Amino acid sequence: MIRRKLGKTGLVVGEIGMGCEGLVDKPYEQVKEFVDLMEESGVNCIDLYTPNPEMRTNLGRALAGRREKFVLQAHLCTIWKDGQYKRTREIGEVKHGFEDQLSRLQTEHVEIGMIHYVDSLADWKTVKEGAVMEYALRLKREGKIGCIGLSSHNPQVAQAAVESGLIEVLMFSINPCYDLLPANENVESLWDEKNYAGELVNMDPERQRLYETCQRLGVGITVMKAFGGGDLLSEEGSPAGRALTPFQCLHYALTRPAVSCVMAGARTAEELRACTGYETAPETERDYAEAFASFPRISWKGHCMYCGHCAPCPKGIDVAAVTKFLNLAAAQGQVPETVREHYAVLPHTAGECVGCGACEKRCPFEVKVTENMKRAAEVFER
Repeated sequence: MIRRKLGKTGLVVGEIGMGCEGLVDKPYEQVKEFVDLMEESGVNCIDLYTPNPEMRTNLGRALAGRREKFVLQAHLCTIWKDGQYKRTREIGEVKHGFEDQLSRLQTEHVEIGMIHYVDSLADWKTVKEGAVMEYALRLKREGKIGCIGLSSHNPQVAQAAVESGLIEVLMFSINPCYDLLPANENVESLWDEKNYAGELVNMDPERQRLYETCQRLGVGITVMKAFGGGDLLSEEGSPAGRALTPFQCLHYALTRPAVSCVMAGARTAEELRACTGYETAPETERDYAEAFASFPRISWKGHCMYCGHCAPCPKGIDVAAVTKFLNLAAAQGQVPETVREHYAVLPHTAGECVGCGACEKRCPFEVKVTENMKRAAEVFER
């Protein structure tokens, strides 16, 4: 399993993580089977958005004796009430729910304390200025959480949270269909068919800006809904009108700036094994470029998708990396020091481009690569 740094948190996570869907309504023996498989395959990050008490208890038992091998992304503000899940901002409920979580997981701390499901700017203001953030900061001071995170589906909310400096990890919904849509406070708009009825061209700029801001500020992204709840895996369900493979969806998410880990919502051990198969899959099975280029009504023409089809460069330039750094600088209107440092250590830089155009002939999205290399050479002065 390839491990990635989770932003500036100091945590290192496997790039395939585990959503908790497969742990719900399972007896202890099956939960333990999942944890055994995770340990064996290197899946060390587990998202725990559900407050289901039985799941928490079973997972705590399964982690006993090996708790230190896992990174727990546990959610604040999600509680179990009247036999079902409830999102809350009532601080008494939040505190009781979190303490219950620690107890059932048989641990004194979690690595990530994720403020749960903030999709409106008004809700973010309530969280930021109220008792929930105050509680999260206190938990961090006490060592009960290692870092503070936030989950959202709205790029405007996520951008505000990231720029506040309070958030160290962002859990965000990333896939090639959701990335086309503008910000909306109603999460259901992401899978509403009518929003995909017209022609869609290129990634929503607010979403691209969000990922680039996270990269610049060192906020690690953990991905949810990489498969669109499974919709993207079937032609009938996919908003794009074409089915993608799990490997293509995973590769798309993992090639976005700042992404460290994709939470696989595996419901069976077999599904988790299939997802971890990404680690050894050949590039031809991961490659999403041809599939994206064939989508009806959707066009990424002129937009670099970091797919790597431009390679190999006769001068050895990593064109996708150079373009990513160029976009990060463009988003800020200046060159952040961290971006300049990362660019500087590239073995070959844009200034070495001879303008042969071989990369442009291979690009499925008709990106003007040579122009980008000239701009990068000017911006980074090499």
